[in-house]
Amino acid sequence: MALKRVVVTGIGTLTPIGNNLDDYWRNLVNGVSGADKITLFDAAKFKTQFACEVKGFDPVNHMDRKEAKRMDRFAQLSIAASDMAVSDSGISKENVDVDRVGVIFASGIGGINTFQEEVMNFAKGDGTPRFNPFFIPKMILDIAAGQISMRHGFRGPNYAVVSACASSTNAMVSALDTIRLGRADVILCGGAEAVICEAGVGGFNAMKAMSERNDDPTTASRPYDKDRDGFVMGEAAGVLVFEEYEHAIKRGAKIYCEVAGGGATADAHHLTAPHPEGLGAKNVMLAALKDAGMQPEEIDYINTHGTSTPLGDVAEVKAITDVFGTHAYQLNISSTKSMTGHTLGAAGVIEAIACIQSVVHDIVPPTINHFTDDPDLDNQLNFTFNTAQKRIVNAALSNTFGFGGHNACVIVKKYVA
Repeated sequence: MALKRVVVTGIGTLTPIGNNLDDYWRNLVNGVSGADKITLFDAAKFKTQFACEVKGFDPVNHMDRKEAKRMDRFAQLSIAASDMAVSDSGISKENVDVDRVGVIFASGIGGINTFQEEVMNFAKGDGTPRFNPFFIPKMILDIAAGQISMRHGFRGPNYAVVSACASSTNAMVSALDTIRLGRADVILCGGAEAVICEAGVGGFNAMKAMSERNDDPTTASRPYDKDRDGFVMGEAAGVLVFEEYEHAIKRGAKIYCEVAGGGATADAHHLTAPHPEGLGAKNVMLAALKDAGMQPEEIDYINTHGTSTPLGDVAEVKAITDVFGTHAYQLNISSTKSMTGHTLGAAGVIEAIACIQSVVHDIVPPTINHFTDDPDLDNQLNFTFNTAQKRIVNAALSNTFGFGGHNACVIVKKYVA
């Protein structure tokens, strides 16, 4: 059976550097950092006091106040991004079969703000269990997929994906396969994360995973820099409309790009550290290339996982040189986490959006905040340091890796009728 082609026909996103696609892309290309002092809670006593927050977001601009109160922040961001994507794609109950439109959505952690609030309120009381009746529906991470489907009336496949920081890439791979196999015509896929709260920041601080560069937040996310000291927490939401090619053509849809392939592997190595030789990362890129029916030489740009952690950056670069060989030196490589921070379960989708825009506009966004070469890295590679570069981008690959050894990868390429 020949697999169906899948294209992207709609994009919606809210990020620390832009609350819509145009602003996000412009700030990526211009190398704008989204890091600043935390405003969502008082972080004065925390080791890390800054993050990449979504700025100026008011849920009542996207839904009524009653609805907003029944959603955790991660779900509010999800709804806003889905509205943008649906509007951008032009799909409606009049031009699609809603029974064949699904939602496959991700989050690494889900409603941690709600969980923290409810448990802290209980702890402050006299032991009498007084919990909000919406506690569980607000907290569970599948609720964003459910809320999106109910809002738009989509009755196709609907579920959540969780694989830590690889979550939204895994959601995209699942969406790709679902359409390829003829089980849906359209899938809204992506992910959201909103963990900038006491529990989120405190938990990652305890793991010594985050930068503590409180005196200079905007340069704290430093992928591939010798003096990197951990990732910068971010929050975001992104939604892509994946659509079967013939279905998109029939309704006259705008097409951004084709989704060429994807892959998923495991390190089977350590709870939080990557395989030191980048074995899982190597295997997932090879799997994605095989799935796409492409050779390594056909990739022009890699948006790396590149979190700004000492171990992770080295392992991924090792994997890239193993997979791409001499072609690795013809690639552009960049980590847009240098600008957005690490948005955990939303990272894959917002970085896939960066890849899509690179394919559309033939521009590679930079890795900002590079000051000193790391002798443990191959510095002959083009990390696109500090300034965006114009080049033909026929195909781009996006990597995401998560705690637990999860690896996921997706490849997008220029649309050819």
